[in-house]
Amino acid sequence: MPTTPVSESLFRLGLNEALPVSEEATTSRVVVNNAVLRTVIFTFDAGQLLTEHASTKAVVVTLLEGEMDFTVSGRTERMRAGDVIYLAPNDRHALTAVTPCRMQLVMVEVDDRNSRN
Repeated sequence: MPTTPVSESLFRLGLNEALPVSEEATTSRVVVNNAVLRTVIFTFDAGQLLTEHASTKAVVVTLLEGEMDFTVSGRTERMRAGDVIYLAPNDRHALTAVTPCRMQLVMVEVDDRNSRN
């Protein structure tokens, strides 16, 4: 997978056109990937889901378009465009798209010294 240098700025333009919501599908594209963070744009058609899983990294999820039901450690909330969720490392989570959705996921490498704060 290509790496995005930490020391260089980067524009990633036209992502909505490059990654449209596909019928009955979930799609994704990595847009930034380096030792500090990884950013992925996902699209989900209505009814698509991600089964329960976890990440060893800290995660910030921003719903850019649509509505989805997002479950974290057994608690489910309806997300709407503009809503944000922070997932602590190793928190189990799952989601189901209620309508066609576009979501941004940012994974951040956690420094063990900072994980206690």
